[in-house]
Amino acid sequence: MTIRAILITGANRGIGLELSGQFAEDGWQVIACCRNPADAGQLQALAERNPTIEIHALDVTDYEQLATLAGELGDRPIDILLSNAGIYGPSGVSFGKVDAAEWREVLEVNTIAPLMLAQALVEQVAASQQKLIAVISSKVGSIADNSSGGSYLYRSSKTAVNQVVKCLSIDLAERGISAISLHPGWVQTDMGGPNAEIDTDTSVSGLKSILQSAGPAQNGQFIEYNGNIIPW
Repeated sequence: MTIRAILITGANRGIGLELSGQFAEDGWQVIACCRNPADAGQLQALAERNPTIEIHALDVTDYEQLATLAGELGDRPIDILLSNAGIYGPSGVSFGKVDAAEWREVLEVNTIAPLMLAQALVEQVAASQQKLIAVISSKVGSIADNSSGGSYLYRSSKTAVNQVVKCLSIDLAERGISAISLHPGWVQTDMGGPNAEIDTDTSVSGLKSILQSAGPAQNGQFIEYNGNIIPW
């Protein structure tokens, strides 16, 4: 039986860390990526307990480092390529107070980097059994769902990456590759805060179920952790 593989960015904390652990427990090979592995104590401890987890240094906005990683992985199949790394940017930024440089940083991490990751590792995905590219997006990126405004930086970055995913779902379909956006819910992480609606385990259990079964039937969809389809 072939062991399936998942690559996860931002694997050192929160949703990425929990996904790494749950996929490893299910017997998957986990290629866990983070900016500074030496400082990722929880991920290092998790890898010590789970030999199917391997850790790689990757700043998702360092495209030379990304190319190096792609070369190191060679022709290894990657069943699920998951862009999880993301930033919120400064909070409480209202109309009239948006800083262009801060906005560019959020767009770089949340929107541009997932596409660059897909471009760099598309051959490894194409060589796999499942052939899935997934991005952790957010419901606040849904234009149809926006009734409160604000959060210009984060909202726009997630709306834009949803369009990236939609394009990938069309452009790569002929190669049998599917692409989906995922909403993890409002989760009790460093980004979500302690007052969020659900804990990490609840979110990740739902995300994992979707990821492990997603294929052509889900191609181009925006899916909540509980399986609900979210309007673009």
